[in-house]
Amino acid sequence: MFLRLVRDSLAVRRHLELFEWLQGDLQRFLPHQVAIAAWGNFAVGVIHFDVVSSLPGLRTVQLEDREICPILSRLFSRWEHTARTPICVNPQDECLQDVTASPDVAKVLAKSSSALVHGIKDERGQHDCLYVILGASPLQEPRCRDALQVLLPYLDTALRQVSHLPAQQPVERDDDAELTNDFGLSGRELEIMEWVMKGKTNQEIGMILDISAFTVKNHLQRIFKKLDVLNRAQAVAKLYK
Repeated sequence: MFLRLVRDSLAVRRHLELFEWLQGDLQRFLPHQVAIAAWGNFAVGVIHFDVVSSLPGLRTVQLEDREICPILSRLFSRWEHTARTPICVNPQDECLQDVTASPDVAKVLAKSSSALVHGIKDERGQHDCLYVILGASPLQEPRCRDALQVLLPYLDTALRQVSHLPAQQPVERDDDAELTNDFGLSGRELEIMEWVMKGKTNQEIGMILDISAFTVKNHLQRIFKKLDVLNRAQAVAKLYK
């Protein structure tokens, strides 16, 4: 199982694949609901982050820097001062408290039994990394800390192979593609068609927009009916001229 876990980490390329990898065999070693990866220059507060969560309402695109970066900065400082070894932090610890945290973040922290934290210090540059694992069950056992220490290189490798979610970056439109909305599509339906045009699957669109793949499918069926088309290709051709 461990060898399969390592092998699969090397094959991760997309955010959806990272999510599936984290929710797969890794759960046997590190049971968790939320994994937060942060990287950058923690000393000066230039921090980037990505959240992979099985919980609704907690996604990278829904969080602002001011809500999560102060917490990550304090956790990194705590980790550095504990010999850079895996540490377990109680949700009530001052490191995890922040007045600017959103209700969703506060709710997840309140429901978590513990936070397991480990990182990688970049001695050659300014790209330190921090990984925070939040679980509903206690993660204090030495077994979990040992597992994180052993698995961290593969977790780090998997993350580095995944580009930012498209929703984290400005959408670059094709200069030759002009959206036509003469068919009464809603804002959400137009948003979905933006991602359909870029080749995203229902699952990927669902993760980007924080809705289920089933909901995406229902939206597409209504879109096809409004456009009087049978499939995605026809819908894109009709909407974009």
